Amino acid sequence: MTQDQLTTEFEACRGQLKSYILRITTSIQDTEDIVQDTFIKASEKLATFKGDSSLKTWIFAIASNQARDLLRAKKRWPENVTDICRDAALSNPEFIQEAMRIRNTSPQGHFEIKEHITFCFTCVSKSLPLEQQLALLLKEVYAFTVKEIAGILDLTDAMVKYYLHTARSKMIEVFDHRCSLINKEGVCHQCTELNGLFNPKQKAEEELAKISMARDAEKKSKEQLFDLRMKLLQQIDPFESDAAELQLGHLEHNRQVMEKYLEEKD
Repeated sequence: MTQDQLTTEFEACRGQLKSYILRITTSIQDTEDIVQDTFIKASEKLATFKGDSSLKTWIFAIASNQARDLLRAKKRWPENVTDICRDAALSNPEFIQEAMRIRNTSPQGHFEIKEHITFCFTCVSKSLPLEQQLALLLKEVYAFTVKEIAGILDLTDAMVKYYLHTARSKMIEVFDHRCSLINKEGVCHQCTELNGLFNPKQKAEEELAKISMARDAEKKSKEQLFDLRMKLLQQIDPFESDAAELQLGHLEHNRQVMEKYLEEKD
């Protein structure tokens, strides 16, 4: 294995790696730091790579270990994170003004319901234990196998399967109770509320009809709806979409709100 081969493979998977780390840390700065440090560490340890896994899997293992070190001491976010952050946003006129500025001036300032669905998953998934969150993302969004995930997270195959089952079941339960797009009794209507705020002339019903998860909610099982939600995450790069700047600003707001919230809970 040469440095040139590492560089080529790293650049090929950089986009996926960045979105993976962002969805774990919810911090653009931490993501940039971890991605850069991952390349440096991979270069330094290149001689130890024996080819027992793919180079991509090895790179993700290095990045995952750094993210775990950063987050291990941090508390999980509550399942109702979106409620807490919504209330904080509505009481913060500066945040609303900045969001509207981005919406009106940035080429990546469009509000899209499908992008917000993936944004919501990022926040709610932080209510999972860290190992479960990582395993779920690696399997459902980044298409690693159980064996590859076991290597990335240094776990047994059996433990990975347990984490995947538990995490998937928990997230299905949370969204079934909260998300109004998949359950008419769901308490959260933020996708349509925000669409009304940022796209006042656009009918939310018409936009939702374009999203299979919302369109087929009454026809699909809870498991199938979760799979459709995961397909959206697979399709959207949070750094590259037409809504990237708006949603990244929103994500940074939520991270700051939750850090303060969890400090005050201590």
